[in-house]
Amino acid sequence: MSQEPIEEKIDEIISRYPSPTGRVLSVLEDIQEVEGYLSKEALKLLSKKLKIPLANLYSLATFYSFFNLKAVGTYTITVCMGTACHVKGAPRVLETLKKLLGIDEGETTSDGSFTLSAARCFGACSIAPVIKINDRVYGHITPEMLPSILKIYGWREKK
Repeated sequence: MSQEPIEEKIDEIISRYPSPTGRVLSVLEDIQEVEGYLSKEALKLLSKKLKIPLANLYSLATFYSFFNLKAVGTYTITVCMGTACHVKGAPRVLETLKKLLGIDEGETTSDGSFTLSAARCFGACSIAPVIKINDRVYGHITPEMLPSILKIYGWREKK
């Protein structure tokens, strides 16, 4: 994406939040919604336009787990690694997903379809182990269930 469209979109997003108090998180969320992540270019432009040090924007973007500093796939698969999920097999679920998708945690498949991540706890311990694909939660997951779940999202097993 060239810089001019990003700059125009950032200007439009900033205009939605005229009050300087408490607008930074909303602006960052909206930029991420448009770009799919918070690019270095977008953060630099935002820093200049809001007169906020770039380091402060990076601090916010890295503090909140819902912000991404790298492009993510169409579907983000997050494996809960909380205590209940860990005890009930989340490490095996994560390893199986790595093998099926051919990526490591924090990476995106080459076709841009899937990004794999792990989280500390979803707060869904009663249905552990749990994975989330975008906003949909799947509970009582076993490694054997993963291929059929991934196929719902267009995954095809490599032969």
